[in-house]
Amino acid sequence: MRESTILFKEEKKLMPVEPAVYIVGAGPGDPELLTVKAQKLLSSADAILFADSLVPQQMLQLCRDDAEIIRTANKTLEEILPIMVERVRSQKSVVRLHSGDPSLYSAIHEQMNLLAEANIPFEVIPGISAFQAAAAKLKLELTVPGLVQTIILTRISGRTEVPATEELATLAAHQASLCLYLSARHVEQAQAKLLEHYSVETPVAICYRLGWSDERIVVVPLNQMAECTHKEKLIRTTLYVISPALSQTTGRSRLYHPEHSHLFRHS
Repeated sequence: MRESTILFKEEKKLMPVEPAVYIVGAGPGDPELLTVKAQKLLSSADAILFADSLVPQQMLQLCRDDAEIIRTANKTLEEILPIMVERVRSQKSVVRLHSGDPSLYSAIHEQMNLLAEANIPFEVIPGISAFQAAAAKLKLELTVPGLVQTIILTRISGRTEVPATEELATLAAHQASLCLYLSARHVEQAQAKLLEHYSVETPVAICYRLGWSDERIVVVPLNQMAECTHKEKLIRTTLYVISPALSQTTGRSRLYHPEHSHLFRHS
């Protein structure tokens, strides 16, 4: 058992968790990227509902030995919601563990609405998103002065339609650092739309299962994005980072420049 696990289990005796649903971002896969608050909740909660197809089993090492563990990959919201409601009404604390950060592609909007309708208290705990983990692994800043100052997080239309105003080619026109989620099954279409505005040499980082034991990251030119995806047999849990920042650059921020004055430092 990890030292952090023991620490939080001991703290639990001093900090009981109120009966409620805690929607927790598990991050991309590495248990060590959980926030401190997420670890405390996992080590204290009475019940854990987790998306077992997207959240690694190792996360559960933090849970109490007697915690109720409920897998949800094969369940609909209509099956999941009554479980959470019943446990909270029985004065139990529930962690709803989602991959990544709950604010991105996590389908929590409808869960929160239904919990509110049922008068069930809930709280959202943010997590590291895949684009942040990817940038860290690549040792990359996605906003390089003089080169790119905008990050776009998006996906291509699939089973879930993207609004026409957010169509990929339209967003690609900005030539920003573009992080493309949930799009490996439609990679040819995505590549074609990106090539309408990015050059063929624009680097693309193809990031598979970030934070998991079988993580893979490959950087290729944009015109090889689809070919590489098929070669690696990637169909899910893949993030694409398309960015000028992946090229070698010498841009420098004004923040720490000796000629730059601000409230705490004079040039």
